Amino acid sequence: MAAKTTYDASSITVLEGLEAVRKRPGMYIGSVSTKGLNHLIYEIVDNSVDEHLAGFCDKIYVTLEADGSCTVMDNGRGIPVEMHEKGISAERLVFTTLHAGGKFDDSAYKTSGGLHGVGSSVVNALSTRLTVRVKKNGFIYEDKYERGNPVIPLENGLLPVVGKTRETGTAVNFLPDDTIFDKTRFKEDEVKSRLHETAYLNPRLTIIYEDKRKTEGEYIEFHEPQGLIGYLKDLNKSKETVHEVIYYTGESEGVSVEVAFQYVNEFHETVLGFCNNIYNAEGGTHLTGFKTMFTTVINNYARQLNILKEKDANFTGSDVRNGMTAVISVKHPDPRFEGQTKTKLDNQDAAKVVSKVTGEEIVHFFDRNLETLKAVIGCAEKAAKIRKSEEKAKTNLLTKQKFSFDSNGKLANCESRDPSKCEIFIVEGDSAGGSAKTARNRAYQAILPIRGKILNVEKASIDKVLANAEIKTMINAFGCGFKEGYGNDFDISKLRYDKIIIMADADVDGAHISTLLLTLFYRHMPELIFEGHVYLAMPPLYKAMPSKGKEEYLYDDKALEKYRKTHKGPFTLQRYKGLGEMDADQLWETTLNPATRKLKLVEIEDALMAAQVTEMLMGNDVPPRKAFIYEHAHDAELDI
Repeated sequence: MAAKTTYDASSITVLEGLEAVRKRPGMYIGSVSTKGLNHLIYEIVDNSVDEHLAGFCDKIYVTLEADGSCTVMDNGRGIPVEMHEKGISAERLVFTTLHAGGKFDDSAYKTSGGLHGVGSSVVNALSTRLTVRVKKNGFIYEDKYERGNPVIPLENGLLPVVGKTRETGTAVNFLPDDTIFDKTRFKEDEVKSRLHETAYLNPRLTIIYEDKRKTEGEYIEFHEPQGLIGYLKDLNKSKETVHEVIYYTGESEGVSVEVAFQYVNEFHETVLGFCNNIYNAEGGTHLTGFKTMFTTVINNYARQLNILKEKDANFTGSDVRNGMTAVISVKHPDPRFEGQTKTKLDNQDAAKVVSKVTGEEIVHFFDRNLETLKAVIGCAEKAAKIRKSEEKAKTNLLTKQKFSFDSNGKLANCESRDPSKCEIFIVEGDSAGGSAKTARNRAYQAILPIRGKILNVEKASIDKVLANAEIKTMINAFGCGFKEGYGNDFDISKLRYDKIIIMADADVDGAHISTLLLTLFYRHMPELIFEGHVYLAMPPLYKAMPSKGKEEYLYDDKALEKYRKTHKGPFTLQRYKGLGEMDADQLWETTLNPATRKLKLVEIEDALMAAQVTEMLMGNDVPPRKAFIYEHAHDAELDI
């Protein structure tokens, strides 16, 4: 709860003016893809969640409007509308000035998850239009903006009153700018997942979601009074669990800690970290504190119970977390993150506090629940045995190779040894691989042909994965190792190429090959994706050759349709069935040349959803996969 219950103009602190957001939006929201687009919603929602954490809001309404805009409304105190010392309404200051907000006033908010006070102004700057309605002091105040610029004149520096009310709260409606974002249609699956996650993290909060874009509409209330316990049950609902959810909480040095974990009879480890309700995709100090202490405690118990003998080595952290699903949530008064979009927590005191609380609470629990403790140690024992057998298998299967122009048609490496300048293309098929080797710039471009479809690693055991010739070649080529089921021999700092580019045909088979490769990277080399090294090449589908004028490559059917509408005069259309149909010059111009090619960066917005969808689409359970495909068939844009 906040120490001060007044939230007025004096709570708003200004650090600097609004500049350059529209020129460099990626600095503030990560990207201008769908991930960045959805991030706009989360910024406004996070402000409302901060009101909830301060004790003044228990309902948040998120509506995807029929016109493509989004409305976020809460029943909090309402943004301050009084005159600020800067000479204008505090609300306008919040929406037009970077680093202006209540997050810098410790008495207004004890903890917050907004973007360091820049969220509201960034959303405003990146919206074609934005409307703010504030219910406060018995009145309804309104302000409007276009691309960050106010369009309503103030009356003596204050907002106009448009009505009366006994309610309080803030409503923000915004329409993303189509000149900034690649696409402006919000992805409802990601939005719903994030809102549901927020409800789990705040058991006294209700979030009402509505999608008015669909003919039949959609209305969902997210309210999870069980909190993290309910979250764990949901995460593991389709899995065989080893024990009931274990939950504990604690506080130290002003940092509160909340943890829930449960083991399942599976090989994957899922440990999710949150700080002030924000998901930290790359983890951080809070997860380090939990993992280190948990491993220490389990090893201590294993020796006390004589499960680990004196001559035995300790269980590794991966052994101990084999089969673990865990959520670690901290509330920190002054969080520091690596990166503007908060993917990694950097506070050292968070590690200390989480470690302290974990050490005290799980010892207290396991001392009273010996059978559960033995079940957890049993998971670690099983993992350790498999890890040791895997290490032997890997030693036998993975051999070091020299990287040059390979006589057997495999890796054709580049001449440069500077990873920041190098890129490697993974190409399916001998004909496409041969053309690519001829077309490339051998100074910095490597070509790795693969034959056919690689193994589906989601269904295969680790020894079969490591025995696969194509996978072995990729592991050796990348140079950074391989994350096994229970061990971690992966070191991103040893990566030999800044860009790993999947170059497959633009058809169903090509999409399948790309999916298999992405599954391999996500399950066994996830840092390649999280740190932005994996790309999809975008070869053209057509070449338009007019009788007069310049030839033009068209990358999809939409581009062809547009060309037909805008081009005057006859033209000949060449259809590319595959990369192998292009000669070296065409392949260089369309797909390899950095100056003219198109690449798609592979990103993960929601790690939990990515894990679940990967498991569903690539795993053994058929009915959920079939249902998913039917539900999302309209999203497919494959050339069949």
